[in-house]
Amino acid sequence: MKVLVPVKRVLDYNVKARVKPDQTGVDLSNVKMSMNPFDEIAVEEAVRMQEAGTATETIAVSVGPAKAQETIRTALAMGMDRGVHITTDEDLEPLAVAKILKAVAEAEGAELVLMGKQAIDNDYGATGGMFAALMDWPIGQYANTLAPGEGTIEVKREIDGGLQTVTLKLPAVVTTDLRLNEPRYASLPNIMKAKRKPIEAKTPEDLGVDTTPRLTIVKVTEPKTREAGVIVETVAELVDKLKNEAGVI
Repeated sequence: MKVLVPVKRVLDYNVKARVKPDQTGVDLSNVKMSMNPFDEIAVEEAVRMQEAGTATETIAVSVGPAKAQETIRTALAMGMDRGVHITTDEDLEPLAVAKILKAVAEAEGAELVLMGKQAIDNDYGATGGMFAALMDWPIGQYANTLAPGEGTIEVKREIDGGLQTVTLKLPAVVTTDLRLNEPRYASLPNIMKAKRKPIEAKTPEDLGVDTTPRLTIVKVTEPKTREAGVIVETVAELVDKLKNEAGVI
């Protein structure tokens, strides 16, 4: 089984986001960037499948600027076989990314696409569903446990009421949730090996994909500063403040 894993370069989750002075977006200059945490989980699961003999080849694909190659190298250091870099300086919308992934998946002959359920920078969470619709593949979202079978994959997925088990016929798409696994740290020998693994570079134009944006960002602003709390002496005072000051009851 050939497994394709999209990985995205995002603002590191430990870094506080800052809005650009002109309010056109988040300021990414001189800040630490890293692989999207949900994508790390997808990479880990693909590597585990390969170690178990289920996956015959694992491919990491990233859509982004030149520095996105660093994210691919991280995936290769974790154990992925090779990478595909779709170079663009645009901040693409989920539909454009889904179209690019469709072209890559078809060219590679992927049988399973594992991807994070969402990216922590924009929180769209729509790419997996759009990609599955474009491919006309079944999708198991928010995966908690995976069990590959003969021509199928069983997905235990997280839902509001607990866990739901679905069996998907391959080829299929699975989006990963936090409880699926604990991603490994890349060892120094694997980091050195990753430098020699191949990364194929293409552009959306090479794939014949139109990435024209459909949405317009009007303005990006920081959230309102949270006010300090107050200590109340009695329950009656608490109720009074909730009713007359906060207006929540």
